Amino acid sequence: MMAAAPQSAYRNVQLRAFKILEGDVSEPATRFCEIFIALLVVLNVVAIILESVPDIHAEWGYYFHYFDVFSVVVFSIEYVLRVWSYAQKFAHEGGSAWQGRKSYIFSFYGLVDFLSTVPFYLQLLFPGTDLRVLRMFRLLRIFKLSRYNSAMDDMFEAIKSERDSFSSALFLLFISSLLFSSLIYIIEGHEQPEVFPSIPAAMHWFFITIISGWGNVDPVTYAGVGLVIITQILAIALAAILTGVVSTAYTAQVSRREALYEMEIREALADGVVTKEEEANLLALQTKYGMSDEQVAAIAAQVLIEQKTASEH
Repeated sequence: MMAAAPQSAYRNVQLRAFKILEGDVSEPATRFCEIFIALLVVLNVVAIILESVPDIHAEWGYYFHYFDVFSVVVFSIEYVLRVWSYAQKFAHEGGSAWQGRKSYIFSFYGLVDFLSTVPFYLQLLFPGTDLRVLRMFRLLRIFKLSRYNSAMDDMFEAIKSERDSFSSALFLLFISSLLFSSLIYIIEGHEQPEVFPSIPAAMHWFFITIISGWGNVDPVTYAGVGLVIITQILAIALAAILTGVVSTAYTAQVSRREALYEMEIREALADGVVTKEEEANLLALQTKYGMSDEQVAAIAAQVLIEQKTASEH
């Protein structure tokens, strides 16, 4: 019994750390933790941007360095705590501690947390080495903010749900690239051999034109002018297609989340009593889905009206 009590206390502390870091609304410290980490990430991004200005770096470089040290210490502690506490992620399902830790370490956010701090330690291990490229990995810290906002998750889910449409659009882009690059090479290659020496070079022109609207090259033949105009029209059409697919999928994803939340409310109100556990679950879902109090109130009111109408009939 004496050994079981410390073990139980250890697991309780580990579970609470997991809930706080995962944004469990039932933990009072969750909100403070989220605000502190988010604010520190924003300040880090601002510091990295300002540090790239030579005059500012020359005058304030000393302070930037110590702020970076402080940030790395905080983010390292956060990373270690997440690896340690994720042992509890699948504990209620009978999963192992390594299963939970592996799910974090190799996840998108786990890799972001690791890569955003490792350049600092590499500089300690290899002093004097030019690791400016690795130090730019610090900018990955901005992705830590997406952990507290569902917008990026919604976008990824939207793209995943419409992957067939995206695949079709990318296939159209590939065919267009091959066709138009070959044509511009045939038409303008002899007139501007330094610009279009090969089809790969012409493909570079095509993608620049698609992205920016102008490929930094003025055609010298009438056929080339016509081809550039068609290419620019195609760029507008592809942008419109992709924008339409993304916006439709994103709207569908948001509606899907509202439907899931509405289903949870219906289950909670089915017996006419909302328990504390059900209330905590609904609040957690609201936070996860990024829904406002007005949206939640509107859904709850609609469900209550429907239930009242059904009971009267």
